[in-house]
Amino acid sequence: MQTNIRPESMERITTKALADAFIEQEIAKVRAQVGDKKVLLALSGGVDSSVVAALLIKAIGKQLVCVHVNHGLMRKGESEAVIDIFGKSLDANLVYVDATDRFLDLLAGVSDPEKKRKIIGKEFIEVFADEARKLDGVEFLAQGTIYPDILESIKQAEGKKAVKSHHNVGGLPEDLKFELVEPVKFLFKDEVRVVGEALGLPHAMVYRQPFPGPGLGVRCLGAITRDRLNALREADAILREEFEIAGLSEKVWQYFIAVPDIKSVGVKDESRYEGWPAIIRAVNTKDAMTATIEEIPYPILHKITQRITSEVAGINRVLMDLTPKPVGTIEWE
Repeated sequence: MQTNIRPESMERITTKALADAFIEQEIAKVRAQVGDKKVLLALSGGVDSSVVAALLIKAIGKQLVCVHVNHGLMRKGESEAVIDIFGKSLDANLVYVDATDRFLDLLAGVSDPEKKRKIIGKEFIEVFADEARKLDGVEFLAQGTIYPDILESIKQAEGKKAVKSHHNVGGLPEDLKFELVEPVKFLFKDEVRVVGEALGLPHAMVYRQPFPGPGLGVRCLGAITRDRLNALREADAILREEFEIAGLSEKVWQYFIAVPDIKSVGVKDESRYEGWPAIIRAVNTKDAMTATIEEIPYPILHKITQRITSEVAGINRVLMDLTPKPVGTIEWE
């Protein structure tokens, strides 16, 4: 039996009634699997891990230990928001780990996207293992794996290559001592949101911008450097702020900046100015398997361009990615 293939009989979750039935079913499964043991959850604060956290809190309460790892690849203010929402508002059993130097040191000089993903995924597990050693009775690792992650990581047919690997699918080390708990692994993104609302999570959290497990590591294209990573983080914050002001934050499914490891000549203060380009990507999708490009009004693009090139050190051009999926994936790496 193939455990990584969604059952053909599984009905699409489109209503609260279907979501409620799914939640009760998964709660029973989790309780049967976990018993009285503790579970570690990789809590990024994104939609998938947040829904898993809410479901597991409902199922096993304080047996769940939410671990938020700041790998230095988070968006601006991201870790602070996770601590505020989960540690305070939701009263989760939250452990915060600042592993910025640990991750960035390992990624230094690594330009291959797959190698970066594998390094980040492996190190995540190592961090969880370190935290688990401090706790008694932890035997399980919960993950916010969803079905598109699986589909993009396995070969769909003979002769086809996997699109890319995900840190939470197939990249776990063989000596992993945790048993996995993945209650939403057969759901598409739109289904995860329906389940999140049925669990009572805030609307803003359920419809929060998707964010890849490797974080800005797959948006700081090529070998990651701290100065380019900082430029990416600041440019991305400006993009998100201007989309919010323009009323695009919920109209566009996912939008972000990617910064490649190339420079071009520019002019600043009447002098030669070499800088990186900031590439805007804004897409709409229902299931993350296909995606269309959102057309952004030029006045908004001009304002974003002006702000990024004047406020962010190291960036001298702003570009727009107009490629749908397929042929391009949503993320560049």
